[in-house]
Amino acid sequence: MSETAREYKINIDPRILELLGPSLYTNIYYILAELIANAYDADAANVYIIQKDDQIIVEDDGTGMSYTQGDIKRYLDVAVETRTATENVYSSSGRRKRMGRKGVGKLAALSVSKNVHVMTKKDGEVSGFILSRQVNADHKLIPLEGDQIIFQRITEKGTSIVMTDPQYKLHMTTAAIKRNLLKIFPLISPEFKVHIITAADSVTVDNFNSEMIKELGGAIILGENFHYLSEHFNSDSPDFIQLQGNKSQILRLTNKADEQKEYELRIEGWIGVYRSTRGKKADTTDFPDNFISLLSNKKLGEFNILPIVGKNYLNEVFVVGQLHIDLFEETELPDMALSNRQGYKSDDERYQAVIKYVRDDLLPAILNIRVEYAGLKKKERDRQRDEEQKRKEGELRQKVDDFKTAASEGAAKEIARKMPSSDAINVQEIIKAQMNEMMPIVGLKQQIDFQKKKVLISHTLADKGLADVVYKMLTFNNISDDEIIYTSCESEACRVPENASIFDYLRTFFVDSYSSQKIYVVFVTSDAMATSWPAVSEVGAVWITKNTHKIFNIENHKPKKPLNVEAEWHNSTVSGDEISMSGVEYDKFVIKIRDICNDLGCEPKDKEANKTELSRYVRVK
Repeated sequence: MSETAREYKINIDPRILELLGPSLYTNIYYILAELIANAYDADAANVYIIQKDDQIIVEDDGTGMSYTQGDIKRYLDVAVETRTATENVYSSSGRRKRMGRKGVGKLAALSVSKNVHVMTKKDGEVSGFILSRQVNADHKLIPLEGDQIIFQRITEKGTSIVMTDPQYKLHMTTAAIKRNLLKIFPLISPEFKVHIITAADSVTVDNFNSEMIKELGGAIILGENFHYLSEHFNSDSPDFIQLQGNKSQILRLTNKADEQKEYELRIEGWIGVYRSTRGKKADTTDFPDNFISLLSNKKLGEFNILPIVGKNYLNEVFVVGQLHIDLFEETELPDMALSNRQGYKSDDERYQAVIKYVRDDLLPAILNIRVEYAGLKKKERDRQRDEEQKRKEGELRQKVDDFKTAASEGAAKEIARKMPSSDAINVQEIIKAQMNEMMPIVGLKQQIDFQKKKVLISHTLADKGLADVVYKMLTFNNISDDEIIYTSCESEACRVPENASIFDYLRTFFVDSYSSQKIYVVFVTSDAMATSWPAVSEVGAVWITKNTHKIFNIENHKPKKPLNVEAEWHNSTVSGDEISMSGVEYDKFVIKIRDICNDLGCEPKDKEANKTELSRYVRVK
């Protein structure tokens, strides 16, 4: 039968095509996902996405369609539900569960082009026609003649959808196209490959798992069907990946036969947190990288529920996940998907149950993993920073020592040559001593100051209450945890590193440091502190190295030398968990905190703001 003798009649009011065509879908990748899903339902092994000239082509090697066998007529029965009974739940091979249900996915291409060429071949029969937004009243489509039917990659069977003069454009790079497709169509595998072809490049996508999972620093994997994803997980710690069973809940629902039955709502899939968001989403038209998608029958139903379940926390930018809930597509139940496959009906009981679980349980759990992961990475960064600090100081010390030795020796020899009566050894020592005194002038030590801890809160554990107040007021005035040593602090950044000797650690700042910036010491003094060997050692270190310090004293104790007792210290009264101070001492506390910040080169907040903040922690008598 010739093409001119065939009739391609679309079973829908043409006016609907004009209305739905440009507005049914809002993103080129949703459209591609619909066409890829059609290829999947047709048992294709390969799908080719080709961008050339003024065309976007989606071609597959599926079963194709026959005019004589009625396949094309069924294809043109738009909006006729395609999955209504158990016998058409699966594809013709019986190997795949069908994704299509509404019968409108074929209109997806009309959101891209006014005229779409549909070409297909099956059992040696070739057919083609133009699907258009503008169709005559007789509903007949324009046939394509033999020389107009050209396939790009397939030979024996399959279908080609050619979107002419497309109103949407694909991304310029195959890498970006690939990344966007993987976000909305995770079914890609060695048995179902997608080939992306542009004028500049081509890439074959045959593995979803390793593409996204390998970027995660933590993950929760739900259901044994998805536990294999852990093979692609490259974590810094096994504690950051959790393999759980599926989340199951029984719902009593009314089906299409108006019967109430119990159905199992089963949630499977994965949710994770990225190691870093750096370098992601270079193009604003792409999908965001932080999302939680809902899929059913392995097809995207709603791309991102994160704005619904999240609380706009900063850590949510690291969250990504894909959750599979096949009950959303249960054939017996009413269809809950929106017509454009870009969301679900929010009042459906199945949807509400999933939202509640993700919001109340799953999202908080993965955010906790993110906090733990970030803590581990910070510890590693701190370790590397400390090692870099030691390396730089070591190099600087060696260079300076070499310079002093060479310069003093040379100068002493020259003096001895010109003044034979001079004692060369004493001359050399005098020169070295003068060099040490003058070294800060040349600024060599300044290059390592930026990595140095700036302030030590010296205390004994019995006085943690007042020490905590000092710490909180310093951080209130923008002194960061990275700049503070406070061994009783809840913040890990302030404490002595794990497995490090406290005395060796402090020696780095009091004795061994080659930095010209001496550590500032805040003493919390008390009767308990006077009998604490570590605290007394810190007092001695301050005296020897002449570090600047301030005293916050607990009443009934009198600080003694070598502390600077000539300067006025602050007094607090501590009774159990309550810290109180007189109005004068309250004012002095704020002045001392602001002085410390100024001495460290950090501009403090104004006095009234500090008084308001301090009033949260102490009682003014």
